[in-house]
Amino acid sequence: MAAGSSSTEELHRDQIEVHHGKRLDSPAYWDIDDDDDDDDDNCGPRPHELYGTFTWTIENFSQIYNKELHSNSFDLGGYKWCLLIFPQGLENAISAYLSLFLCVVNPDELLPGWSRFAQFTLCVVNKDTTKSKYSDTLHRFWKKEHDWGWKKFIELSRLDGFLVDDVLTIRAQVQVIRERIDRPFRCLDELYRKELCKVYLTNVESTVRRFIEERRRKIIKLINDERTIWSSLRAFWLGADPSSRQHLTRENTATILRPLVKHFFVEKEVTSTLLMDSLYAGLKVMKQVCKNREETAAGIQWAGENDSRSIPMVIIDKDSDMFVLTDDAILLLERFALFDSGPHQEIGGGKSSENCSKNI
Repeated sequence: MAAGSSSTEELHRDQIEVHHGKRLDSPAYWDIDDDDDDDDDNCGPRPHELYGTFTWTIENFSQIYNKELHSNSFDLGGYKWCLLIFPQGLENAISAYLSLFLCVVNPDELLPGWSRFAQFTLCVVNKDTTKSKYSDTLHRFWKKEHDWGWKKFIELSRLDGFLVDDVLTIRAQVQVIRERIDRPFRCLDELYRKELCKVYLTNVESTVRRFIEERRRKIIKLINDERTIWSSLRAFWLGADPSSRQHLTRENTATILRPLVKHFFVEKEVTSTLLMDSLYAGLKVMKQVCKNREETAAGIQWAGENDSRSIPMVIIDKDSDMFVLTDDAILLLERFALFDSGPHQEIGGGKSSENCSKNI
């Protein structure tokens, strides 16, 4: 839908409170200054620099008869945005609802091929803040979709509880996302991430569990139902010389992470941004573990195969940016297949949780 302009300065005012994200005294490892030291683009903006909030205060709301109403523009994440509402709702079946959208300012004046990728939350504030109405989504803004939001944000009949002295307050949180092609990337400002986690953490966990279970079932099927193939694989592995095994158990991180990112990062899925943050955080933890164990290579020489010393089964070689298996690959696959199975249970597929992502 195209957004028109309205002359309504006498009926509303914008509370230009654009709060940009600020790092805490002890920032988490996904939002520190040197956490891109292994990337080519280590001078790019951090999530807290691409995040902010905007408050729009609309006075004399009950006296507004304009079909549509724009806020003043505000700068967030290096771009200009505005909010758009339809005070009387849109036509036909959805006229009973307040419609609310986030818009790109002056899209026709931007260069051809422009796009902006953003996670955002819009809120109509209730005088009892525990009853405020929130909705959030993930969207790529471009020429044909330069405004995005909700046609049925809230019923007009419910707005009385949101008006204070005939003033309606709308807040926006906008996180512009810096896309990374070949690796997990930080998406979200730390505080915004925590807010979304309160709503979507269960969805993130179920999505990851389903992903793991799907892979586990495939390996179980290979072991149980494709015995000839599995036996051939075992024979090949056992017959390979140590140098060949070492070569087969090393892979560049980009080769592994690119399909992983592609699998999880689904546009318009709110949980996918949290999944990207989780992947990134996990990668940073692995790198920190490897950094703290610089003696691992020497340790493997003196630690016996059955030594109980804690050596990670997967490590990251920071110098060459490689994932490296430090255990027997066949054993790792068999352990993974038996994960969560009792000693007397047959290998079988586990149940996966359904994704309960909020429909927006």
